[in-house]
Amino acid sequence: MEKIDKLDRQILNIISKNARIPFKDVAEECGVSRAAIHQRVQRMIDMNVIIGSGYHINPKVLGYNTCTYIGVKLERGSMYKEVVPEFEKIPEVVECHFTTGPYTMLIKLYARDNEHLMDLLNSKIQEIPGVTATETLISLRQSVKREIPICDSND
Repeated sequence: MEKIDKLDRQILNIISKNARIPFKDVAEECGVSRAAIHQRVQRMIDMNVIIGSGYHINPKVLGYNTCTYIGVKLERGSMYKEVVPEFEKIPEVVECHFTTGPYTMLIKLYARDNEHLMDLLNSKIQEIPGVTATETLISLRQSVKREIPICDSND
């Protein structure tokens, strides 16, 4: 795998704060040509350093006022591969992780309100074959959301 150098890290720092920033502005800040920025970004996409791009949507504006993390216990950990497609069928589930610790899986979902959350738990999540228990944690407020720090590998 190719190395990420100081210029790549500088570019990542800039575009991770504002994905809509024009390449000419990134080039100016980095002291290189716009073409160099374009080539570097494309290379980092090809290397899977940059995965995806887009806009962050505020769930509350769309009526999803309850952010919830749910610890899920399965009959057997190996059932994970059968359960994931079931979570993919639930549009409110935005993340799913296979974990260590007290839960087999941890999912994040958004619900319109507590009634909607209860319906998702009782009618969908707990009905998935292999799910033996759930524990629900409601997020009262997201205080930090950011990308991983982009620092020199020698730091």
